[in-house]
Amino acid sequence: MIGDNVKRVLDALADAALSAGRDPSDVTLLAVTKTRTIEEIREAVRAGVRHLGENRVQEAGGKISFVEGEAIWHLVGPLQSNKGKRAAELFAWIDSIHSQKIADVLSERTVALDKTLNVLIQVNISGEETKSGIAPEEAKDLLLHTERLPGLAVRGLMTIGSFGVPPETTRSEFRRMRGLFDRLQGDPEVTSKLDVLSMGMTGDFSIAVEEGSTLVRIGTAIFGERK
Repeated sequence: MIGDNVKRVLDALADAALSAGRDPSDVTLLAVTKTRTIEEIREAVRAGVRHLGENRVQEAGGKISFVEGEAIWHLVGPLQSNKGKRAAELFAWIDSIHSQKIADVLSERTVALDKTLNVLIQVNISGEETKSGIAPEEAKDLLLHTERLPGLAVRGLMTIGSFGVPPETTRSEFRRMRGLFDRLQGDPEVTSKLDVLSMGMTGDFSIAVEEGSTLVRIGTAIFGERK
């Protein structure tokens, strides 16, 4: 079943990309594995998923070494500074940089490990107090700070759209996020290779792809409702 779900999601991603005049290969599927079993994750990998995302460092630690194949692990949930060292050890990507303190901790640890972490700056595009992320107007300063740190490669931006809002509201948020991404890409002060705009989840990924997302985070549409 999970394999069939992966195919359906990939087909839907391709349809959304084509409807926007984009190449479907420019959009990467990331399967969010929060609360999922090792066997469920393995089934998704067998179906062709390469990018996997965990919300919590501790939960990821009990899964990553048990999933075979060419899996690339992302931390997609908010990161506390006291978990930064372990996160740097476990993940290839940290998609939720939201403060200079977090960036500093990750840099220190990755240098000690002699590795490079791909990171995304998380932006709170909706302005909701319940969501993590930097305010859009502060994103450039955090990006510039982070790209100066050794061991971190800033690859782009990530956001989470509002829940339970009309599609036109979601589209407006994602469109503003794309505008911010484009401005930072073209900013002469930014030296990083910004090639990832991560937005879109199970309920809104088609709109996200139409508005320029290059990485979508899908859990429910692949694995079903959480138990």
